[in-house]
Amino acid sequence: MAYEYNILLGRIIKVSGFGGAVTIKIEKFFTDNIPEMGSVFLEVEGKPVPFLISGIEYSGADLLKLVFEGYASNDKVIEFIGSRVFLTSGSYKNDPVEDSQNLIGYKVVVQEGRLLGSISALIPNQGQLLINVRSAEKKDILIPFHEHFIVSVDKKQKVIIMKIPEGLTEIN
Repeated sequence: MAYEYNILLGRIIKVSGFGGAVTIKIEKFFTDNIPEMGSVFLEVEGKPVPFLISGIEYSGADLLKLVFEGYASNDKVIEFIGSRVFLTSGSYKNDPVEDSQNLIGYKVVVQEGRLLGSISALIPNQGQLLINVRSAEKKDILIPFHEHFIVSVDKKQKVIIMKIPEGLTEIN
């Protein structure tokens, strides 16, 4: 099975405890959707390096604790602080990109209350998931689906409120 490392899970923010566990601040998309994982890729010196997971703990917030196989001490994992963590497609049952297909049709509203459009597609891009928003004028707008841009998600009303940096919608 070929592995891809283009789905960003989050970033290692600190070492946790004394057994070599690391704490990952996960992307907002995964706070309600932690996939089953047997391995991940860490970005080490700009290159993806695979790591097997020997322990996982999720508290339900935006923090996830992982222990890597063969890295049972803090001395071994302290160098990974700040590293981005990517999912290995094929290593878990529910592909987050497929799971996120239920976002298609959600309305995207910018924080000022203006309707930007509806999500027509999700596009995995290197290290970042993009949403394709189709405006009322039938214009396609690509927006990174990133926690810093998401203000709130109303699953019942199928609305995502986003704070998009100025000029981002004009470059599409």
